[in-house]
Amino acid sequence: MKIIALHIYGYGQLADVKIDNLAEFQVFFGENEAGKSTIMAFIHGILFGFPTKQQAELRYEPKHHTKYGGNIRIFHDEMGYASIERVKGKAAGDVKVVLDNGTIGGEELLKELLGNLDKNLFQAVFSFNLHGLQNIHQMKGEDIGKFLFSAGTLGTDQLAKTEIWLQKELDSRFKPSGKKPVLNEKLQALHELKSELNKAAAKNKEYEELVTIRENLEQEIKQVNGILGDLQHKKEKLNEWIRIEAIVKEEKKVMKELEDLGEMQSFPARGIERLEKLTELMPPYRAQLSSLQERMKQIRHELETLDPNGSFLEAEPELLSLIDQVPIYEQLKLEKQQCETKFRELEDKLLEIRDKLHFSLSEEEIVKMNTNIHMKQQVELVAQKTKKLIEVKEELENQYQEEKEALEDLEQKIQQLENLCLPKQERILLEEQLAEGKDKQSIENELKHTREKMEFYQIAIEQQKKAAGRQKQQYILFAVILLGLTMYGVYTKQWLLTVLGVAAMVVMAVFLVQSSKSAKERNVDQQLKVLQEKEQQLIERLKAAKYFDFQKIEEQLLRDQERQEQLKLLGFQLEQQQEQFEKVIAKFEEWELQSSLNKNQLRDLSKELNIPEKMAKDFLLEAFQLIEQLKSIVREKQHLLKRLDEITRQQARIEAGLNSFVQRYLPEKGTSLQQSAYLLRNKLKEEHEKQIKRREKQAKLSELEAEWQQKNQEHEHLQMEYNRLITSANVETVQQFYELGEKSEKQMKLQERLVSVQEQLKYSILSEREREEFLQLQLDRASLSEYNQETQRLRAELKALHEEQAATNYEIQVLEEGGVYSDLLHQFKQRKYEFDQDVKDWAVLAIAQDILMKTIDTYKNVHLPKMLTKAQEFLAFLTNDRYLQIYLNPSGSGFLVESKDGTIFEANELSQATTEQLYVSIRLALVTTLYENYKLPLIIDDSFVNFDAGRTQKVMELLRRLNGNQILFFTCHAHLLPLFSKENILSLEKGTVQIMS
Repeated sequence: MKIIALHIYGYGQLADVKIDNLAEFQVFFGENEAGKSTIMAFIHGILFGFPTKQQAELRYEPKHHTKYGGNIRIFHDEMGYASIERVKGKAAGDVKVVLDNGTIGGEELLKELLGNLDKNLFQAVFSFNLHGLQNIHQMKGEDIGKFLFSAGTLGTDQLAKTEIWLQKELDSRFKPSGKKPVLNEKLQALHELKSELNKAAAKNKEYEELVTIRENLEQEIKQVNGILGDLQHKKEKLNEWIRIEAIVKEEKKVMKELEDLGEMQSFPARGIERLEKLTELMPPYRAQLSSLQERMKQIRHELETLDPNGSFLEAEPELLSLIDQVPIYEQLKLEKQQCETKFRELEDKLLEIRDKLHFSLSEEEIVKMNTNIHMKQQVELVAQKTKKLIEVKEELENQYQEEKEALEDLEQKIQQLENLCLPKQERILLEEQLAEGKDKQSIENELKHTREKMEFYQIAIEQQKKAAGRQKQQYILFAVILLGLTMYGVYTKQWLLTVLGVAAMVVMAVFLVQSSKSAKERNVDQQLKVLQEKEQQLIERLKAAKYFDFQKIEEQLLRDQERQEQLKLLGFQLEQQQEQFEKVIAKFEEWELQSSLNKNQLRDLSKELNIPEKMAKDFLLEAFQLIEQLKSIVREKQHLLKRLDEITRQQARIEAGLNSFVQRYLPEKGTSLQQSAYLLRNKLKEEHEKQIKRREKQAKLSELEAEWQQKNQEHEHLQMEYNRLITSANVETVQQFYELGEKSEKQMKLQERLVSVQEQLKYSILSEREREEFLQLQLDRASLSEYNQETQRLRAELKALHEEQAATNYEIQVLEEGGVYSDLLHQFKQRKYEFDQDVKDWAVLAIAQDILMKTIDTYKNVHLPKMLTKAQEFLAFLTNDRYLQIYLNPSGSGFLVESKDGTIFEANELSQATTEQLYVSIRLALVTTLYENYKLPLIIDDSFVNFDAGRTQKVMELLRRLNGNQILFFTCHAHLLPLFSKENILSLEKGTVQIMS
């Protein structure tokens, strides 16, 4: 995963800050309080959630604005580009993840992008700072190895801290041979209390007999309570029967009456009521129909006297349009005068602009000129580009001079430094003298380290021999057991047991022979012999050692080495400066190309706009604006001519239209156009009044006809309903209809009563079968009295049992309170409970320690070798091959480091700077091996400020070699910046971010 861009809405002091195009190796440089820590916290917050108010981390909530959060643009190897936005919301903020393929998600999709890593693991593995190195400075010698092993496992020292804390907690609770730990003390007290409890229990036989009696009484009370419960259930059912007996009998009676009525033919619902209603409604309808017929006859007679002029009314829209245009006629006369005045003004303005541009084109050619939006945009762009090219040229000339002076200065420095460096042959000679002619002190140091390594291997051999001796004793003990088992099989003639015993002894003998001396012990012996030979050689070299001025040679080579390193650094800076100089040259070439293109565009535009090329070069935009103005005036002049023609035609059309209507419909013509319009409007009003009256009469006639039709249909519908009602009851006369209705009403009331009774019985606790049984048994209140008497007898018996139980409990209580047994029993149970709880706590810690140690062993055997191989490669590179191998410490969880000459050091024996290099190697190896599948950004915050120039350059070269992980490097030290390309450096100031220049 690579971070492409950051957009900080609001986080700490940063607000609306955008950082785009982040590189694979991106450097953030800024002074203290410039915002480096804020940006790192922002990245952690967006990816893993904002810190809650209960956590100790800073929340970086803005003080001067309301927006809180931001957006990170990333590229994922499998899912492509994605945007992660987190803003203020719930405790950790509301997150929204949008992939470029359209997928939208939240926390679950974000976890998938991050490979399900949480914040603590990410910070431990992919984000480290000066704090880790400061931990090394503050530690005791014996703790440094454990810290480095923990850093190689989790990235932090949590593993070492957890291991020490677990062992401390376990020892404070229990030790097999201890007396002061809590569990040891409580276990001893329990043993003593148990002995006293057993003595007191022997004196309590009577107590045990009373306990047996109490248990028997409890059983009898339980049985009596069961009988009482059954009897109470029967009483409840009998009470329920007494309550519903009358209702059940009424149900039977209603069902018998319905059965006597038998099945009846269907009768219309509310039949009698509906028949009476129809009889009342029909006579009024007949009277209304007769009245409507008389009124319709009178209206038809009135319509014959009204007859408006149809052709005149049909022409009403045309006539009204002409009359409405009479006021417009006067307005048109005034407008015509104004247009003629405006036309003369435009002629004068047109002549003035032609003089400014020296145009000889006709008006038609001017209108056809191209002045569209695209042309205007081209003119503006060319004018702006011409101005911009002049400014760019001045800036490029300044940059060229600055870069040229910087390049000459670097070349002069390199030449001076090359003159100070040793010639190659002289340096080789000094190195040979240094290699062949070590003084006596150097050989003695090498001899001392060789003897220390021999002592280390001798201790390892002794430990292996002790372990082999213990294993041999175990084999012998097991052999004796098998021999006894075999002899027992022979004695008892169990031949299968004899054969198994012999086979087991043979297998054990084979293992004993094979384990007599392992390959590992032979390898240690061989290493010891090599060291003994080396010791003898060193002793001989010590006797024959030559003496040189070793200190002077070493100082001379060291000074030359420093100059060579400075020369490399200046060479690197020279390459960067040459790149900058070449970029300036390339920008000059690009300017010349752009300038040529701009001239061509300027020439084409002047030709297309018909203006001189010299005028176009100096006043292109102003000339174009005048052409636009000229074109606008010509179009306005053409529009005025067209409008004058329209006014003349419109006036003639109004006069002709009104004269036509006057000749056709008026007996005499008006003296003016306005009077003729007035006479036509009055004529139209009279014809409209006739038309309105005729329409009102026709509407009234249609309304009466519709009402008559509706009343007639309703009368016919009532007659049909009356006949259908008689037919539906299957009777012939009205009298038969009324008799059948009374019988149907009686049946309906019985059914309603039956439903009501059954509704009351629905909530009874007695089922239908139980109600039938009670109805046949004829039970009464006397039966209920018998149940009450039996209940009283059982309650009296239960009371006597309770009294006997209370007396027995009292005797037991007296015995318990009178002796020490109850006190001892209570104390024993209480202390045993406390002991069990402490044992559970101890077991949880023991299991946790066991799981932790097994996990560490698995890590050592499976994952650690791969990580150590990569760490050795990194350490050798950082130390220029002075230290080549890293081993696990066989006596603990730390590391041993082997130098180039074979000397082995523990972590606390290394120099402070070398220890820091070892820590960096382990941390980077952890990222590139155990977490190689997590291609997440590596965030480094000023972790190498304690390194000298050579070590700093080495670690930067190592970081550049890492592939697959983007590196975000934060620093406040300006002397580190020459190690990076300027394009990869972002300069931070309060509230702003910019690329270094």
